[in-house]
Amino acid sequence: MTGTTVAADLLDAATARRPRMVEDLVAYIETETPSDDLDLLRAGLDHVERFLATTVGPFAERTLHEPERHGPVVVGDLVAPSPTDSWVVVLCHYDTVWAAGTLADWSVRIDGAKLTGPGAYDMKAGLVQFAHALAVLDGLGVARPNVRLVLNGDEEVGSIGSRPVIEDVVRRTPGPVLVFEASAGPEGALKTARKGVGLFDVHIRGVEVHAGLHPAGGASAVDELARVVLALHGAADLDAGTSLNVGVVTGGTRPNVRAGAATAALDVRVSSEAESARIDEVLAGLTPHADAASITVTGDWNRPVMARTDRNVGLFRIAEEVADELGLTVTETSVGGASDGNFAAALGAAVLDGLGAVGDGAHARHEWVDLDRMVERTALTAGVLRRLV
Repeated sequence: MTGTTVAADLLDAATARRPRMVEDLVAYIETETPSDDLDLLRAGLDHVERFLATTVGPFAERTLHEPERHGPVVVGDLVAPSPTDSWVVVLCHYDTVWAAGTLADWSVRIDGAKLTGPGAYDMKAGLVQFAHALAVLDGLGVARPNVRLVLNGDEEVGSIGSRPVIEDVVRRTPGPVLVFEASAGPEGALKTARKGVGLFDVHIRGVEVHAGLHPAGGASAVDELARVVLALHGAADLDAGTSLNVGVVTGGTRPNVRAGAATAALDVRVSSEAESARIDEVLAGLTPHADAASITVTGDWNRPVMARTDRNVGLFRIAEEVADELGLTVTETSVGGASDGNFAAALGAAVLDGLGAVGDGAHARHEWVDLDRMVERTALTAGVLRRLV
């Protein structure tokens, strides 16, 4: 059979599964999984594992990790029906940014091929597509690699608890890493590069005095904060892919008191390790204007840069060839948002990200997925997995 013939069979099988995929996605969205609710996360993980067992089969091996104060993480092996030494790591997170009770005023709605609902795009549709892609391959008797699946419960809050688990899986599993985060917007571009992310807090100590009686006395932490914000925003270099955003500021106690303390919460995105080193120097070089004030920086780099490597591009070329066999077109892109794929890429793995839903609105009330493209992406995933044996 030619590649085009197999691709047609994969697309037909994915199309036949469309009603069930929609049903599975709706049920999954209606199982709320906010990152900050451990009870709901545990219930959501149970739902996901039941769905996988029904759709693909039970894990051959399963390990549960329960990081303190973070959602549980499951690593499960979905072994291929035909014996093979080939392995692929698949990364999916099941937590969302949406608070418990969001469904009360934003229920799942379907209008033609457009489905909206909290977490649909980021990234519940991706997991549904992945599971049905495996079911398509196994149902047709098409060879595929073994899959080591990571179900992560704290991705939306930085993967603090899950990062060691993810890195351990990548280190001990030979083979590429596929990430089922949503694709890049309505065009559906796959992601071969992502920026690194730094999360920092700048703490400023001043000296409180009466602002009316001693307008030049003490040291205003708020005044220092204003200067720090300007300095940080001035350190951005958008041409080099570096952005800095002070998104939250706090400080002071009363309008008539020169502020004794202030803080700034900073988000940094960089496209290279050289830029992350430069920003480290910027942060280390922050100095107060007033001698009596002091500045301390806490925080760290949350995710390393996922560079566009030959390894990543090689995986994209496979997806590009499969898409051509399916009569589709895929493109690649680099994005400012980070994912668990950043951790895998930093360890030298080949990573292809953005294999999840085509749609738009991550973390927004207009979040939606294209159900027709969901079928296409299921067939694309099946075709990519077939090529990785």
